[in-house]
Amino acid sequence: MLTVSAYRLHLGLYGRFQPDNFTAVPVADFLRALLRQLRGHVILLRDQGSIHRGPAIAAVQQAYPRLPIEEVPAYAPELNPVEQLWNDVKGHTANSLPRHKRDLRRSLQSNTRRVRRSPGKVRSFMRASALPSLP
Repeated sequence: MLTVSAYRLHLGLYGRFQPDNFTAVPVADFLRALLRQLRGHVILLRDQGSIHRGPAIAAVQQAYPRLPIEEVPAYAPELNPVEQLWNDVKGHTANSLPRHKRDLRRSLQSNTRRVRRSPGKVRSFMRASALPSLP
């Protein structure tokens, strides 16, 4: 996700993992928690997935006008920077065999921390997408 302030562009990686499939309600909860942590405008890039739509998401949009939402076209993974993140995570977890769900969760959390500690890597994910160039 992108966070934008009036004076500079700040890229950040924020995530949440859960044992079940996501629906719009947990996504809305995540967005509310994120917006409580971040100041200024937060631009949300979202794909056409159903978990990013519906009344729960509309309520967040209405409650937080500082959350503009930009749509990524359907079936355009080359425009979605999160695809670069997943490619990176897959590269770091290749040839591993998690024995339990908790092992997989720990691996995902560890990889998220690794990427989060490298702002240059997050920026590279944005640059590797076919989105317009960053300033």
